[in-house]
Amino acid sequence: MRRGGANVGRLNRDPLAWGRYVAVAGAYAACYELTRYFSFSHWTLTAGLRLACLFLVPKRFWPALAVGEALPIAEMAALHARQFGITWAVLASIPPMIFCMPIVGLLRARSSLRRPDGQINMAMLMFATLACALVTTLDNSLVLSTVVMADGSAAPSATAPIFLAWLLGAYLGALTITPTIMALRERALAMGRKRVTWQAWWRSPLTRDTLFIAVPILALLLGVASQVDGGALQATRIAMAAPVLALTWRHGWHGSALGGMLASIGMASTSFRLQDPAMIQAQTVLAFVLSTSLLFGVRVARRMSKRALAEAPAGAQHR
Repeated sequence: MRRGGANVGRLNRDPLAWGRYVAVAGAYAACYELTRYFSFSHWTLTAGLRLACLFLVPKRFWPALAVGEALPIAEMAALHARQFGITWAVLASIPPMIFCMPIVGLLRARSSLRRPDGQINMAMLMFATLACALVTTLDNSLVLSTVVMADGSAAPSATAPIFLAWLLGAYLGALTITPTIMALRERALAMGRKRVTWQAWWRSPLTRDTLFIAVPILALLLGVASQVDGGALQATRIAMAAPVLALTWRHGWHGSALGGMLASIGMASTSFRLQDPAMIQAQTVLAFVLSTSLLFGVRVARRMSKRALAEAPAGAQHR
C-alpha cells in the first residue's frame, strides 16, 4: 500500500506524469491499430508488439499499455455487441495484455533479458513468446464460446484447427515483430553516443546483406508464387525460409530477426484465403526455422563478439 500511495503521490506532484501515461497509451493504441490492420487469424502481429513493449517498457507504464490496448479492442467489441451478444462484448473488451503481464513480469523478476556474457537471453524470450501465445489463444477461445448470434443461428466454436491456427498466429506474429525490435534497439545502443544516421545504417553489413541478398531472393520467390499453385506454390513458400538461414549464418540472431520478419511478410503476401491449410503448414515450417535460427543465432553472435574482441587493438580492450 505504501508503494502504491507513493506512486499516486508522485503522480500528483509531477504535472507531466499523467501526460506521459496518456502519451504511452495513445502511442501504443496507434501502433496496435496499425499492426492489427495487417494481421489475420494465423498471423497476429499485435502479439509481437505486445510482447516487445512488455519487455522494453518500464513496469510503471504497463497500466498505460493496457489502456492503450483496451481502447481499440473495446471499440471493436461495442460495434459488434448487437451481433454477437453483450456477454461476448464485455469479455472481448478485456485486453489480452492483462494475461501476458504476469508471465513477462515473473520472467523479468527472476531473470534478465541479458545473459552474463552480454548476449540476449533468447531462451527466456522464446518461452515468453510461446506462453503468451498460449494464454492469448485460450482467452480467444473462451470469448468465442460466449457468442450468441442475433439471428438465432448456431454460434461458431473454437475447434482444434481454429485453436491451432490462433496459436500459430500469435506465436509467428510475435516472432515477426519482437526479435526485430530487440535487434534494432541493440544495434542502436551499440552505437553509444554516436548519432544514428542513415549513413551509419547503410554502412552496416547486415543492412547491405538484407537489401542485396534477402530482399531480391524474396522478391523473386514472390514473383514465382504469383504464377504457380498447388505443390509448386507450397514449395515456393517454404523456400522463403532460406534468407533466414543465410542471414543467421552471417550476422547471428540479428540476421535471424530481420530475415524472419521479411520472410514472414513475404509468406503472408501469398495468402489468398483465411484458414488455408497449406498456408498454415508453410507458416508452421517458417515458425520452426525462425525459432531454431534465433536460438542458434545467439551462438553465432557470441562467436562473432569473441572474434571482434580478439582482433581489437590491445588498448581498445582495456579502456
